[in-house]
Amino acid sequence: MLFCWCSFVYVLFFLGSFLAIGLLTVCVLLRQLIKFQRRSRTDHKVKHVAFFHPYCNAGGGGERVLWCAIRALLTRYENIKLFVYTGDTDATPADILAKAERSFNLTLDADRITFVYLSKRCWVEASRYPHFTLLGQSVGSIVMGFEALLKLQPDVFIDTMGYAFTYPVFAYFGGCKIGCYTHYPTISTDMLRRVQSQTQSFNNRGYVAKNPFATWLKIVYYRLFSRLYGWVGRCADTVMVNSSWTENHIVSLWDVPYKTHRVYPPCEVSQLKRLESLTDEQDEHILILSVGQYRPEKDHPLQLQAMYELRTLLNNDEALWNRLKLLIVGSCRDEEDRVRVKNMQDLAKHLSLENAVEFRVNVPYRELLQCYQRATIGLHCMWNEHFGISVVDCMAAGLIMVANRSGGPLMDIIETSEGSQNGYLAFDAYDYARCIANILYNTPEYNAKIRDAARASVDRFSEKEFENGFLRAISPIMD
Repeated sequence: MLFCWCSFVYVLFFLGSFLAIGLLTVCVLLRQLIKFQRRSRTDHKVKHVAFFHPYCNAGGGGERVLWCAIRALLTRYENIKLFVYTGDTDATPADILAKAERSFNLTLDADRITFVYLSKRCWVEASRYPHFTLLGQSVGSIVMGFEALLKLQPDVFIDTMGYAFTYPVFAYFGGCKIGCYTHYPTISTDMLRRVQSQTQSFNNRGYVAKNPFATWLKIVYYRLFSRLYGWVGRCADTVMVNSSWTENHIVSLWDVPYKTHRVYPPCEVSQLKRLESLTDEQDEHILILSVGQYRPEKDHPLQLQAMYELRTLLNNDEALWNRLKLLIVGSCRDEEDRVRVKNMQDLAKHLSLENAVEFRVNVPYRELLQCYQRATIGLHCMWNEHFGISVVDCMAAGLIMVANRSGGPLMDIIETSEGSQNGYLAFDAYDYARCIANILYNTPEYNAKIRDAARASVDRFSEKEFENGFLRAISPIMD
C-alpha cells in the first residue's frame, strides 16, 4: 500500500514538473517570437502607442475618455503612430470614428488612427461566466491580451477600460511601457462589505446572500482575487484614476500612490453651459432626464421605483403628477443590454408607469442636446458611481441633479450644504422621490440659485482640464 502511494506521488511530481517546464518553454518561445516581430519593424524611430479598448464603439463616458485622450496625444506628439485594439468587428474604422464624432462632438484625424481588430472579445463577456465572473473575465482578458500583442507590439500600451490582467502580458512579454486610466476598480472594499453584510445586489445573488457558507466562500474568493488584482495593477508605469473614490480604492489595492494621478474625465461643459433652456412653468410636461448606458450597475429599476414613490407623495396633487415624465436615454452595447431595456419597459408597466416613462436608445448627440434643453431635473441612481460624467453634463446643461449619495457624486461633484448647494443626493427610492418633490415645490428663485451654482462648479471637469492632466500623467512613458 505504501509503495502504491509513493508511486502515485512520484507520478504527480513528474507530471507537475513536466507541465511547469512545458509552460516555461512556451513562455520563453512566445517572448522570443514577440521580440523578433518587434525587431522586424522598419519604423523604429516612430513610437507606436496602442490603446486597449475592446468596446470603443459603445458610446459611453469611458469612450469619451478614450477619444479625448487620443486627440490630446495626436495634438501633442507628431512622431507617433496610434493604434486602437477593438473587438467591434462588426464596425468599420469609418463607422467607429463617425459614431465617436457624432456622440461626443469631437473632430479626429482618421489618417493617424489605425484599428487592430480582436476576435477574442467574447472571452470577457460577463454572460460567459455565470459563476466566478470576476476571475473568468480576468483570465479571458489575458487571452485577449495575448491575441492583441501577437497582432501588434507597441512601445507604449495604454488601457482605458480597466483590464488590469493584461498589464503583465504587455510588460513582461511585450516589453512595453504601461499606462492605464482606471474608471472603476475590478474589486473594491465596498463590494466585500456588501458580501459580508449579506446584502443582495446585481453582483451578490440572493442564494449567496442568504447562505452563510456561500457568503464565507465568496469572501475568501474576493480576498484572494484582490491580492491578484493588486499584483497585476503594480505592473503599470503610470496610473490615472477618474475620481477621489477610485483613487482611494486603487491606492489601497495596488499600493502605488507615487505613480497614481487623479485626472477627472472629460465633460463637454463649455457647449452645455451655453445651452438655453426650453422649459417653461406652463409646459405640458415637466421632464426628468436620466442619461447613462443600459448596464445593471446603473440601477435603472431604482429610478422606476423612485417614480412609483413620487406618485404616492403627490397623491393629493394629481395634476402635477400627470405633468411629470421620466425620460431614460442610454446606449446599448449588445443583445444583453437590449434585453435589459425590454425588462425595464416591462417593469414600468408592472408599476403602472408606462405613461410616465419613456426609453430612448443610442440617440445622436444633437437629439441628446434637445433632451437637455427640455428637461428640468436630472436623475442618476448608480451606487458608488466611480465619477459620473452624465451627472456633470446634466448640471452644465442647467438641470437640477439628484444623484446617489456615494462615490464620485458625493466626493467630487455635488455639494448639498446650505449656501453652496448645487444639487441633491439620495440613497433609496423614497429618498429620491422626496428630493424630486422638494425641487417641484421649491420657489423658482431657489431652483435658479441651485442651477447657477451647479453650472459654475463644473469648469474643473472640462475637456481642456482632462487633456492637461492626461498629458502630464502620461509624459513619463512617452518622453
